[in-house]
Amino acid sequence: MTRVIHTGDTHIGYQQYHVPERRQDFLAAFRAVVRDAIADDVAAVVHAGDLFHDRRPTLSDIMGTLDVLEELAAAEIPFLAVVGNHEVKRDAQWLDLYASLGLATRLGAEPTVVGTTAFYGLDFVPRSKRDDLDYDFAPHDADHAALVTHGLFQPFDHGDWAASEVLGESSVDFDAMLLGDNHKPGKQAVEDAWVTYCGSTERASSSERADRGYNIVTFDGEVRITRRGLDTRDFVFVDVELGPEEGVERVRSRVGQYDLDDAVVVVSIDGDGDPITPASVEEFALDRGALVARVTDHRELAADERETRVSFADPDDAVTERVRDLGLSGAARDIDETVRASKVADANVADTVEDRVRELVAEDPDALDGVADDAASDGSTPSSAPDDTTAETDGGDTVDTTEDAAGTADDTAPSDGDGQSSMEEFL
Repeated sequence: MTRVIHTGDTHIGYQQYHVPERRQDFLAAFRAVVRDAIADDVAAVVHAGDLFHDRRPTLSDIMGTLDVLEELAAAEIPFLAVVGNHEVKRDAQWLDLYASLGLATRLGAEPTVVGTTAFYGLDFVPRSKRDDLDYDFAPHDADHAALVTHGLFQPFDHGDWAASEVLGESSVDFDAMLLGDNHKPGKQAVEDAWVTYCGSTERASSSERADRGYNIVTFDGEVRITRRGLDTRDFVFVDVELGPEEGVERVRSRVGQYDLDDAVVVVSIDGDGDPITPASVEEFALDRGALVARVTDHRELAADERETRVSFADPDDAVTERVRDLGLSGAARDIDETVRASKVADANVADTVEDRVRELVAEDPDALDGVADDAASDGSTPSSAPDDTTAETDGGDTVDTTEDAAGTADDTAPSDGDGQSSMEEFL
């Protein structure tokens, strides 16, 4: 029997909302997973990518992660991992640094046997490079085999790569695929194997409302997958539907019904009622002990208001509207989404855009020329313009931008926001 913790998408170093406490929360969540592993005496901790939020983590993030991995190594529990899209570098990976110190194993085409199970790894692969994969894995003589990889796979929502293709073409018969990238946990039976996402260990977006956690996977003649939650910072979600003549007092009343102490407060406003100044609601929540407060008013503003009234809470909505008005091609809007509104880490944007442009041009040499084919002759918004609800990038995590587009910079964080040098400068 082999029992392991399957985790991933820890995004260490993400200073969400530009608040230092949130940066600390992501490392704390990873530490909590490791301490659970030690308490339960599992055979290994298997990490499915995006250990770091950024390919250029700060020295404090690198050292904090080192400290956690040393704690796991002292308990003689191996750390098996692959590289995710947020942290991938063009040369040696940060995971290689920890491997060189004896604190991690970077999984690959050769089996790493733990107990009765052989573990293999496949680092994140951009769509443009998947056709070149040969799925050739070295044989093993263990009772079970599992593939650990990072990406958005079908049959899960937003999947752009079929898990059945990977399982069907691989030279090894896998009993399970242990996945990262989708922050929502789930499991599906595919090609006689279990395919499962562990979800993220902290909320990287306010669209991630469910409790955070990880999987416990047991290989014992069959594969059993169970879920365990993590005690992370409270997020208080307040959804307000305003009736006629209702306004800010109604919103404040609803927010005041919750315990806001040290919580991230996310307020969503719909319905009718009077105009709301988001800052007044945010100040109300902060005065009652909230760590962070963000308010999004989803009600449509009149066209003339949108041109003249951009509040502290909705600049990204205004930019999105202006981009629509430009009548750009679908490919150009794709690139705009990657640069401006997606959850691609700051240091990764250039390479992600380069990969995406190569794909678009390979598919259609004229993809970036002219305006959108579906643009109306009268200059109206093209029917295929982004609807500000979800954004998917080549290798980016699936993220709902509706709630986080309110000028909060929720989905990107500065890679070196605390002014520290990265370990990369010293190697």
